[in-house]
Amino acid sequence: MNLLERIRRFLNWETAPKPDPKLLPEVYPHLKPFRLPLLLTVTVMLLGTLGYVIIEDFPIFDAIYQTAITFTTVGFGEVHPISDVGKIFTINLIIAGFAVFSSAVGILVSELNKGKIVSILKERRMLYKIVRLKKHYVVCYHNDYTIEVTSELRKNHIPFIVIDPRPEIHEWALEYKYPYYLQAEPHAELAMLKAHLSSAKGLIALSDLLADNIALIASVRLFEKEHFLPRPYYIISSAENMSDVEKLKKLGADTVVSPTKLTAQRVSAMAARPDMENMLEEFLYKSDNPLDMQEIVVPKYSWAVLKKLKETHIRQMTNTSVVGITKKDGKFISMPKGDVLVTSECRLLVIGTQKGIETTKGLLRQRVKPKELKFV
Repeated sequence: MNLLERIRRFLNWETAPKPDPKLLPEVYPHLKPFRLPLLLTVTVMLLGTLGYVIIEDFPIFDAIYQTAITFTTVGFGEVHPISDVGKIFTINLIIAGFAVFSSAVGILVSELNKGKIVSILKERRMLYKIVRLKKHYVVCYHNDYTIEVTSELRKNHIPFIVIDPRPEIHEWALEYKYPYYLQAEPHAELAMLKAHLSSAKGLIALSDLLADNIALIASVRLFEKEHFLPRPYYIISSAENMSDVEKLKKLGADTVVSPTKLTAQRVSAMAARPDMENMLEEFLYKSDNPLDMQEIVVPKYSWAVLKKLKETHIRQMTNTSVVGITKKDGKFISMPKGDVLVTSECRLLVIGTQKGIETTKGLLRQRVKPKELKFV
């Protein structure tokens, strides 16, 4: 271990992660058209230097300098007076230099107009940024749903990457403020590696085509098995009808959202209870709302297991309310009474402030009865 590495370890400095070199697109193959102008430039410089040394008996350094200013036609004049033969040689050198320079500029403009080199350099910079992400979401395919979803993720400070195979993704990223994006087929393994899927929290499939979402879900689940990941990804997908919802869930999607069903439920709720029209937006969907609702799993070892709900005194200790209990067998009890037993691995639907909910989680994870119960 060298001295620099010891100092870095002593000061707890961490080097920035870098993407796998195999994932970085190569620039060199696209630089091949520049080889001929470069070779001609070196050849002309070599011949010019030898010509001035042989014809005019210039010192080597003066010969190189005279060749350079003649080749580039900067017009600095002659280093030493030259003969008529030397003048003819200089004229030919200027013509050769102009021809090489013109061809080089033409090739450069042609390659830049293609845009391939620029896009490769942009992708390389993007991959260096993406590799630093952790617990992010990979959002696949750009459409109207993607615009709204990424807007909410950005408001809640949740990192995300947008992947789409269409070349317009670069323009969409600028227009809709996607901080990280890739132009690639989302279901391809290379795209998953570039998106740093191994460190992601989950994936959101928002394609308008069911086949794309099916291929994506299957590819992600296969990616999990091949790379021996410690935890499964949380996959969210969209579907147009209920039959597609069931298909995607069977294939491995954790949550499938049907815009058609959600719209119908919202309209029917507005028709039945017009006064509750904005309740969901104000209560659940606003990021700055002080109230929150979460499900808390009761561990097997929790002190609250096999105790009545009223005996846990959760409301008094954390100022939160249990509005539902999902038993281990899937049975849901809404607005449970105080006599309902808290069983092992059941899920409590708790409503309250974020701080209160976090306190509730901490209390339920304790093995021993909390001391706070003595004061309730």
